[in-house]
Amino acid sequence: MVKRSRSMTPRRKVYISLEPRAWPFGISPVNLAICGLILLSMVGAIVETEPSISRGHERLIRALEVFFSGLFFCEYLARLWVCVEDRRYRQPFLGRAKYAFTPAALLDLIACLPLLLGVSSSESLLLRFVRLFRVLRLARYGQLARAVQHVFKAIMLRRYELTVSIIIAVGMILASSTLLYFAEREVQPEAFGSIPRAMWWAIITFTTVGYGDVYPITQWGRVFAALTALSSIGLIAMPTGILASAFSDAMRRGRDEIVTHTKHNKIIK
Repeated sequence: MVKRSRSMTPRRKVYISLEPRAWPFGISPVNLAICGLILLSMVGAIVETEPSISRGHERLIRALEVFFSGLFFCEYLARLWVCVEDRRYRQPFLGRAKYAFTPAALLDLIACLPLLLGVSSSESLLLRFVRLFRVLRLARYGQLARAVQHVFKAIMLRRYELTVSIIIAVGMILASSTLLYFAEREVQPEAFGSIPRAMWWAIITFTTVGYGDVYPITQWGRVFAALTALSSIGLIAMPTGILASAFSDAMRRGRDEIVTHTKHNKIIK
């Protein structure tokens, strides 16, 4: 956490605005604006894949991509300029070179690659979606970070129960696939001719998706399918209930921590 002062240099001010750990209160307005630009560029990339919308607007789409990539490139250069404010990168040349090879800097550089490489919009689509990871990196700070920590703690506290539910799920899918294989292999060899083939139907049924493209037609196959469908209801409900209970406990502990921290500050004052 950094204290502001009147003698602060322009580079130091830019560093505080860009570096999430240097900003004293959550996420800085500059980083919030960067997150907004990243999300806007993602919306543009998604819309671009719809031919009825993008057809006839190729120049506009390309201009917008150059605009976003140019902004991200300027941001990358700014981060490279101010990184020497960090103690780890004090040396002007070696420090910046060291910073340039950090995962965060490489992620920032990838956001600029469509502009630097001069590739077309369709070829740069995957590179542009990597920008979303930059939002996740910034989300490590502020109120959102605490929410993510609560979710992570909830999962870790129930990891054994979730592991057991996963083992049960795998066992039931394997058992269902095996039974369907023996019941349907002769009449539907393409769909149930092997256990891995039958496993496709079992997974789709257990996840309650039910495409309907493959289904058993023999008497025993339908019996096994009915048992599989009924058991899948409980299978889906099991981890859902475990996670819901864990999230509730984690959120309650988070509220208790806030109340305790508030009372402690009042006592100190």
